[in-house]
This record gives sequence, structure tokens and C-alpha cells, in this order.
Amino acid sequence: MEVEKLQIDGVFLLKPKVFGDHRGYFLESFNQKTFQEKTGVDTTFIQDNESKSSYGVLRGLHFQKPPFTQAKLVRVIQGEVLDVAVDLRKDSPTYGNHVAVHLSAENKHQLFVPRGIGHGFVVLSETAIFAYKVDNWYAPSHDSGIIYNDKDLNIDWGIPTDAIKLSKKDQDLPSFQDYTTNPIF
Repeated sequence: MEVEKLQIDGVFLLKPKVFGDHRGYFLESFNQKTFQEKTGVDTTFIQDNESKSSYGVLRGLHFQKPPFTQAKLVRVIQGEVLDVAVDLRKDSPTYGNHVAVHLSAENKHQLFVPRGIGHGFVVLSETAIFAYKVDNWYAPSHDSGIIYNDKDLNIDWGIPTDAIKLSKKDQDLPSFQDYTTNPIF
């Protein structure tokens, strides 16, 4: 596995080795020992989640409040997404910055998103199946987020604004400015 450090401390792009031939392919999607050796991150994933979405569905920007913060390891099994991570750690030199990467069934890349980072993705293909591991339990009472189109974050989601499809929950998320007046991390 090749690991690329991204511009936000603790956020990594993982590129697994893919072995393919006329029959198809094989890859090791996760190995705890290799992950820890290559990233220096000591975490234990306790739950796997999967979602299927159509073109334009945007999920995010989500995070969980303490004590239920979550680190995530995300990947795309079918289709393609633009995956975004926003640094919400007040004392971080990249606080308020974001990174965006294309994850797809074709490139088989994965993104590690540490605790204290807002996370979201938008589907760029007709449909996408998105899978992720988390290192803490989902706690609905601690679920939170920041609105996807926040002017201060200025994220280019890579599709026309009128093509974006949001849940009611994601439409009502607060701004980054609201978050900065009462930071959590």
C-alpha cells in the first residue's frame, strides 16, 4: 500500500496494491498492521458502513461531537465521488482548510479522515456505493456538521449547484462561522 500525506495533518490518501489479470483483480482493502506502520495512526475500527447514492447526492459535511468523535477510512466500491475533509481542530495550523480527492471504483483509493475533521462527499457518477470504517459508535445525539456550501470554506464540489441533492438534515446544518464561535475540537 502506498500512503500519501495530504495538506491537513493526519489526513492520508491510501493507494492499495491491485493485482489484476484476465480473471479480474485482488486487493487487500485493509490491514491493521500495515495501516499503522505506514500512517503512524493507532486506531481500531469497530464498525463498517455502506451507502448507495445517485448522481448529485451530497452527504456532509459531517462529524460527531466528543466523546463520540470518529476517525473514518472511506472508499468507493462502485462509481466515483469527490470526497472532502475539513480541518475543524481549533489549534491546528490548517484549521478551516480542506482537501478534496476523487475516490472511485477504478482507482480504488481510500481516504483516512482523523477525529476532529468534517467529512463529506458528492456523487459524480450515475450511482456510487460508498463504504467506510469508523473507530467509534454512531451517536445520533452527538451527530453534527457544517453546511456544504459555506462561503468561508469555499469548497468546489465539482458539479453544478442545481444538481446537488441534500437531505433535510444536511440542508439545515450551521455555517463554519457558527462553528468557530463555539468550536468543539
